[in-house]
Amino acid sequence: MALYRGIAVSIAGSDSGGGAGIQADLKTCAALKVFGMTVITALTAQNSREVSAVWNVPAGMISAQVDALWSDFPVGAAKTGMLGAADTIRAVASGIRRWKVDKLVVDPVMIAQSGAALIDDDAVAVLREELLPLALIVTPNIPEAERLSGIAIESIEDMERAAAEIAKSGPKSVLVKGGHRMQPDTVTDVFFREGEVSRFTDGRIVTENTHGTGCTLSAAIAAELSAGIPLPEAVRRGRQYLRMGLKAGFRPGAGWGPLGHAVMPPWVEEKA
Repeated sequence: MALYRGIAVSIAGSDSGGGAGIQADLKTCAALKVFGMTVITALTAQNSREVSAVWNVPAGMISAQVDALWSDFPVGAAKTGMLGAADTIRAVASGIRRWKVDKLVVDPVMIAQSGAALIDDDAVAVLREELLPLALIVTPNIPEAERLSGIAIESIEDMERAAAEIAKSGPKSVLVKGGHRMQPDTVTDVFFREGEVSRFTDGRIVTENTHGTGCTLSAAIAAELSAGIPLPEAVRRGRQYLRMGLKAGFRPGAGWGPLGHAVMPPWVEEKA
């Protein structure tokens, strides 16, 4: 483990375009000097313009992947991403309970950058009832927070109310990400933990290369947790890494570009 700071598992879908999903998570782990492993929940055929096909991995195969990893490796933390069907979520939640995973980051992926739906309506209720109570932190963007909380979000105060409402489902903390809306020049994320609310506010990075931002942030938080970093600092570092990736974003296709994941944050560089 001399090279790596920890071991983290991404439980998510594959993005054939490489900018989000499993691919983004592995790139994030590598940049943060964490050894990344995967439980693949779905295959997608997508590029920078659209998601043209989705195939959900059978629940039995998801369970087999979980058991294969946790029965052998000292996993420090895990994150979930695209969980497109109710049976998928049940299989993941069962594995998390079976292996007593206590550092779980849940990114409730619902809609692709292109606008394609990535989760069944029936699965949202299962996500709320079975997976959120197992999470150390859940990281919805504003549309996801609205769907999980039932609260229309038009202000930062609404974000705070939505975070508190989502916390009633059982996660130990909630990070509502404000990048989709709000201020034109700044971005504010709301962090709700143990009944306390704090805000992270930064200048908005103007770029169209935002594909995979949610995946990247949740993976970065999980990576830092796997390295033994406390949750509030893991969130701060995850946001800093995300901003570095946004500044380094590029556009390899005709549509939305991905982040530039191959950046080295200062806390990793110091240990290199």
